[in-house]
Amino acid sequence: MGRSLDVPSLVASAREGAPRAVARLISLVEDGHPTLREIMAALTPYAGHAHVIGVTGSPGVGKSTSTNALVGAFRAREARVGVLAVDPSSPFSGGALLGDRVRMSDHSLDPHVYIRSMASRGHLGGLSWTTPQAIRVLDAAGCDVILVETVGVGQSEVEIAGLADTTLVLLAPGMGDGIQAAKAGILEIGDVFVVNKADREGADATVRDIRHMVSLGDRTQPHLWRPPVLKTVAASGEGVREVLEAIDAHLGWMTDHGVLRDRRVKRAGDEIEALAVSTLRRRMGNLRDEHGIDGLAGRVVDGTLDPYAAADDVLASLAAR
Repeated sequence: MGRSLDVPSLVASAREGAPRAVARLISLVEDGHPTLREIMAALTPYAGHAHVIGVTGSPGVGKSTSTNALVGAFRAREARVGVLAVDPSSPFSGGALLGDRVRMSDHSLDPHVYIRSMASRGHLGGLSWTTPQAIRVLDAAGCDVILVETVGVGQSEVEIAGLADTTLVLLAPGMGDGIQAAKAGILEIGDVFVVNKADREGADATVRDIRHMVSLGDRTQPHLWRPPVLKTVAASGEGVREVLEAIDAHLGWMTDHGVLRDRRVKRAGDEIEALAVSTLRRRMGNLRDEHGIDGLAGRVVDGTLDPYAAADDVLASLAAR
């Protein structure tokens, strides 16, 4: 399969924005295809220009509706937009469910909008290596803005901050989101907080709670970014312009203070580490098949070898290969 794949032609088509070529490349990323090394080498010189925006929040806050509204706002500026709906927890749904795509159907026929659902498919590292590579595909394909929306909940809400230049945290009134955000560590990762469904009772109280919690953080540095807390009704587009202005302001602040490059360097470092760990895990699996690790484990159980010494033996075996 790898030999029959014409990587240069596929990459050239993707760079011209051909949707099928972009879709094929992202599928190859998801599948961990053997040609990925060649593909990434071809794409990397053309990436690094898109503004990557993470969109996260609890179920029911209106992530897909908000993403849809943001796509419309960016398209009004004639920006090319990519959307990745990522589900790190489900190898079956392929990412976002059908409902998410239905809500984004406003843009499904727009040739300058690319919407893709994807899952980590259980790969070690999950989001940490598949998503950066999918982002690189969209970036090299000419997207100005890439919206990465988490479909899963829990740890993925925090993980997305490591994948994005700007992280939007969506909340909704009446869901106890202030307390939940504080518990989950989401307050630390948000660059812009958006209380959606602001036409509901309790919206102002939620805004006050989040503003208070954000204000408790370390704001002693004079040039530190102070995350705004905004209100929207994404279904009608109310407040979306203000969110876009906050995203622009954050991008400007990052650029002015060197934070944008720092975030991207950290993201690349995390990707390198995840790829290296994935490779080591595969090699260790081979050692287990050859009874190396199992034999050492038996000695640990028998009390003739300690686990640290066993781990040293495994590393020595890997280094010798």
